[in-house]
Amino acid sequence: MFTSINPYSQKRIQTYRADSVPAIERKLKQADRAFADWSALSLPERTDYLRKVGQYLTANKQRYGELITAEMGKTMKEAIGEVEKCAATCTFYADHADAFLANQSIQSDRTDGPAEKSFVTYQPLGVVLAIMPWNFPFWQVMRFAIPGLIAGNVGLLKHAPNVFGCSLAIEEAFRECGLPTGVFQSLLVDVPVVEDLLKDKRVKAVTLTGSGRAGSSVAGIAGREIKKSVLELGGSDALIVLADADLDKAAEVAVKSRMQNAGQSCIAAKRFIIEKSVKKAFTERVLHQISQIRQGDPMDEATTMGPMARLDLADSIERQYQQTLAKGAKRLTGGEREGCNVQPILLDNVKPGMAAFDEETFGPLAVLIDAKDEVDAIRLANHSDFGLGSAIWTQDLDRAERLAYQIQAGSVFINGLMRSDARVPFGGIKMSGFGRELSEAGIKEFTNVKTIWVEKS
Repeated sequence: MFTSINPYSQKRIQTYRADSVPAIERKLKQADRAFADWSALSLPERTDYLRKVGQYLTANKQRYGELITAEMGKTMKEAIGEVEKCAATCTFYADHADAFLANQSIQSDRTDGPAEKSFVTYQPLGVVLAIMPWNFPFWQVMRFAIPGLIAGNVGLLKHAPNVFGCSLAIEEAFRECGLPTGVFQSLLVDVPVVEDLLKDKRVKAVTLTGSGRAGSSVAGIAGREIKKSVLELGGSDALIVLADADLDKAAEVAVKSRMQNAGQSCIAAKRFIIEKSVKKAFTERVLHQISQIRQGDPMDEATTMGPMARLDLADSIERQYQQTLAKGAKRLTGGEREGCNVQPILLDNVKPGMAAFDEETFGPLAVLIDAKDEVDAIRLANHSDFGLGSAIWTQDLDRAERLAYQIQAGSVFINGLMRSDARVPFGGIKMSGFGRELSEAGIKEFTNVKTIWVEKS
């Protein structure tokens, strides 16, 4: 049995019975059968289905937003925005899939005979298992499912148990829009079942968004089974503020990036690395922005930051906070806690070797790090096991682009909020994972890049 708990009130929302072994087998059979018919549809037919899903999400964004907020605690504004982002991504792929998946002609310059016809085509792999986290319970799923299904794959979702209501709601959305039985199904299972699923020959690939430990385990099994995997893991993203930056805007975006979703975002700006000459001025602005945050009931429109999603997650951020203080960091604000509600924390004098520098901090904890100059800032940014995203703030755009090449990360945002966007590839390097989601790169991840070479007989 799995129980979803409202993180703000700590009241039970719903209890779900785990799928039995026969139920899991039935879903695997349905997925396997569905793939043959779904992949045989034309690309325009599949995109029409997903365009309808986008329209359905828009029409039901309030209902789904309330479910997201109840199960994992983000504010209603954030939850509705998440559903809207999913809907927009449906439209994006419906508009661009034809170009993304078009056959690519290869020019032949043979000198030993007449010209041949040769091209590359992109064909679906089959049943893809998606192992998804709770922090963006719709978006994390949809950024795999939308391009994956349009490409002709079918999906099996193993969601986090605390958001099983969201898992079933996503399945409902696909079903209500007429997608054939088996094309997208939720599995109400716990972690031990995952290995058996990955070893099943009907499952052809896996995508995981989650912790490094989970990613290492899943990648190991997938590797032994010779199955394609995409991993989007943790981040300890650096936000670099150089002396010529617009400090007002930089501070506003830094706090928004770090504190949105109660700090529970893999691409949140977790380490503020500031050139020393503007450190004091930037810190004052950050403190002001934090003071504007309003915590409370996430269903209340006046609330700007909800609780953390679970008590164990709040325990973890409290441990990292206390360990960092014990190593010599200075608390500037925050740290008080009541249940899942953690007051936004800002720590100064944070250095390598401290938990808040070395580890991913998945909660409302921001840190200030001194940099002597731009060279030192880049060194500190790269002094991390992670490499998901980073940001640079400076008014010299040529300088910013030059420095962006030096940062070891999957993305670098200059003078803007780090975010995932359907138009650009998303993913990381180092312990932040491998493979890409979204954009053209994302829709091709779970395809067979097949070469077809035709010679005249």
